[in-house]
Amino acid sequence: MKILIINGPNLNLLGKREPSVYGHQSFEEFLEQVKHQFSTLEIDYFQSNREGELIDQLHQTENTDYQGIVLNAGGYSHTSVALADAVAAITTPVIGVHISNIYSREQERHTELLAQYCIGGIFGLGLQGYVSAIQALISL
Repeated sequence: MKILIINGPNLNLLGKREPSVYGHQSFEEFLEQVKHQFSTLEIDYFQSNREGELIDQLHQTENTDYQGIVLNAGGYSHTSVALADAVAAITTPVIGVHISNIYSREQERHTELLAQYCIGGIFGLGLQGYVSAIQALISL
């Protein structure tokens, strides 16, 4: 099984950015653990701070053998109709992830524009949310 993890803006700063909210571990360190844990899977990773690049990456999955996407669109989850449209336009199953519990944070984070186009969402479990999303994709 081949899975793509896509991270949006500011997630390249995990381990440095607001460790009280996002933890102390970099995503690269975490990704190595995930690849070891799911060694029978092919797990690829893409991160961008640019909305258009995230949209392009989602579109490109239609011409690949990815069987699932774990998407943490970061702040774009709350603001980007274009990114929501990109998720709606593809047939590859997408599970949305947020490291923090968006519903216990600022009001502007309570709106999740992508959720209606995802097959599920995991919020507030820290980096473990990515593991849960991968397990959910495996079970499809």
